[in-house]
Amino acid sequence: MKSCLIVDDSKVVRMVARKILEGLSFSTEEAEDGQKALEACQRKMPDAVLLDWNMPVKNGLEFLQELRALGGNEQPVVVFCTTENDMSHIRQALEAGANEYIMKPFDSDIIESKFTQVGLI
Repeated sequence: MKSCLIVDDSKVVRMVARKILEGLSFSTEEAEDGQKALEACQRKMPDAVLLDWNMPVKNGLEFLQELRALGGNEQPVVVFCTTENDMSHIRQALEAGANEYIMKPFDSDIIESKFTQVGLI
């Protein structure tokens, strides 16, 4: 079973994402900010990260940059999931190492489609 770390400061978004991902046969873990997400990855690297941009403590971009700097061959697939939709944000995310980018609000079809595109399903 593949694992996905859901990183979002909204408990509701994490709950919805968890329900969708568990329905797609992923085991899930949650983190409410980038710092907690980084700590979770240092304990056990997930196969995928569903990542929000705007969060307290450490935002999604800061988390992604630090995650990619860890190196190693256990790098997860990172899918940004955010309300930030301008091209500069999308470009920044992809340049920092995001594999894909989806907009909120999302549904199970969007998640399944993007996870299929990046080879997780």
